[in-house]
Amino acid sequence: MGASGEAVLAFLQGVGADARGRTLFDVLGFNDDSLERTHDYIQWLFPLTEASQAVPDSPVLTDEDVEAIRNSSMAMVALSAGADRMMAFYNRTNHWMGPADHNHLRITRIIRSLRLLRGSAEADRFRDLILERVKERRAPVSARAKGYWMTA
Repeated sequence: MGASGEAVLAFLQGVGADARGRTLFDVLGFNDDSLERTHDYIQWLFPLTEASQAVPDSPVLTDEDVEAIRNSSMAMVALSAGADRMMAFYNRTNHWMGPADHNHLRITRIIRSLRLLRGSAEADRFRDLILERVKERRAPVSARAKGYWMTA
């Protein structure tokens, strides 16, 4: 397991910190304003196997890291808790429901990370809840963003 993979696993298990010294519990405890304004937590809460364009020094998982995360019951709980926290954020806020918003990229990352680490059922559940919220509000989210969510 690579150094960044070990750090992400420790973060998701609640025994380590991200690059800025925040624990999983710190991030899950962010208020909605902090979730909106802070741009470097999502890569730790929902890691992927490719580098982030928004935060270039964020962790990148190897196949070994993915397997270690999947085999950690604490990491699985953390991913579910992260998805629940972000869904609560998206349910309580509306500013992201425009044609273009940085949260659209976050949503894509969340869906992709959940699919990679938790499986398709949880990824599809998160995606479907987001799409239902957009539909209910008749939000002008771009077809491009929705297409990314559907293929994530």
